[in-house]
Amino acid sequence: METLGKLAKKTLMQHRNRPAVKDGRGTITYEELRVQACQLAHALLNEGLKKGDRVAILMSNRREHVIFDIAIALTGLIKVPINSRLHPKEFDYILENSQSAILFGETNLIASVGVPMKKIDIDLDFQRYLIGHDETFPEIEVHEDDLFALMYTSGTTGNPKGGMLTHRNMISSALSLNQVCDITYGDTIGHVAPLTHGSNFLSQCALFFGLKQVIFNKFDPEEFLDDMEQEEISIIFLVPTLVNLMIHAHNFDPKKLRTIKSINMAGSPIAVEKVNKALELVGPKFAETYGLVEAPMVITMMPKQELQHRPDSCGATGPFVEMKIVDHNGREVPNGEIGEVACRGSLVMKGYWNNEKATNESIKDGWFHTGDLGWKDDAGYLRLVDRAKDTIITGGLNVYPREVEEVLNRHPAIKETCVFGIPDEKWGESICAHVVLQDSSSLVDKEELISLCKAHLASYKKPRRIEMVEELPKNGYGKIMRKSLRESYQVKG
Repeated sequence: METLGKLAKKTLMQHRNRPAVKDGRGTITYEELRVQACQLAHALLNEGLKKGDRVAILMSNRREHVIFDIAIALTGLIKVPINSRLHPKEFDYILENSQSAILFGETNLIASVGVPMKKIDIDLDFQRYLIGHDETFPEIEVHEDDLFALMYTSGTTGNPKGGMLTHRNMISSALSLNQVCDITYGDTIGHVAPLTHGSNFLSQCALFFGLKQVIFNKFDPEEFLDDMEQEEISIIFLVPTLVNLMIHAHNFDPKKLRTIKSINMAGSPIAVEKVNKALELVGPKFAETYGLVEAPMVITMMPKQELQHRPDSCGATGPFVEMKIVDHNGREVPNGEIGEVACRGSLVMKGYWNNEKATNESIKDGWFHTGDLGWKDDAGYLRLVDRAKDTIITGGLNVYPREVEEVLNRHPAIKETCVFGIPDEKWGESICAHVVLQDSSSLVDKEELISLCKAHLASYKKPRRIEMVEELPKNGYGKIMRKSLRESYQVKG
């Protein structure tokens, strides 16, 4: 299998005059991308950095992400991308844990970093940093099992862990996305989700075809549709939260998405009712995938032609991974039975950086245990149930938050929900739901929602407490922070 550097060399030379990357400052060609990436590669090497050293990147969506990816791939250095929406304490933790040698970031972001280290302000100093450096490809031997990136988990259950991703992992992910999203020559890839994580895997796909990438620095539901239409985007990655915001925008017009071929929907589970609504409004343009930082993007894949027939599934096993459902002893369970999702293959990370304990707990006999619960049908399609750690145990019985959320989301007035367990003296835990309405002026009776649950679920699974809220807490990756809601009740009672 190739390395990202070898792949980049071919593409940069074959497509010199084609547009490569566009952001708010304009467009650069593949030749301009080649020159800047090579200059950056030599500048980093002239710093005294050597293969295996870590280079941290702290910036919002902008063209430099693509430049860094290629420079890192050519030198055998290791990228440490940091989501700009994290807390400064999380910036410092990641920088210290990764032992990064240098940090590149935007002015306002690096100002909040407390770790003493060399920092390059890309707003003020990046072009000066490149000037005078060699424009040729560096001669460094890089192998497919060498590390390309440390991608840190969202830290929903403690400090984030750095997933060690190799060139082989990245290419396996990109090839899988090429397949499920029908990516080919002539496509234009859009980025609105953070290029530090999910959208970055889609970015690597451009290297196979010499595609143009258009980078948006923020998601505004009102402007997003106009941007897609104007830039003639055909491929884009969206987390379910963004899909939901898009289809409920006041100016939503599916005609503005006429150039869209595939929307890769991933990052967190999406309710069946929301899937069906999106398909109804947009049509069969959603390709759903399931993966984690540790096995990026495509443990399973659901092509857009099939999603409408299995809206409750995130697809069948991807091409570069094996998957099975196991019990607490690691034994595979029969189809239809709930267990933990485990996988192995060229998609799966080497382990967690500087964390042997976490690596050994999650990778057993070569199988990565995801912490996600689900079941497979006889055709091999996966239905996710929930995170194992989110399971509610009430009166000795297991309740999976997602199954309750699926029912609540059937109500037409509900925009999104989060279900979690709270302390209960009698039952151990009881079920609580925080609900966001489509329209804050809507009048929805809580008893009506409880009755809806009773009509579709066993009585013990209905929420005992429902709170109408204006919004749900989300982390920097757009995922609902169930843990923080649960902890708020631990304090309040």
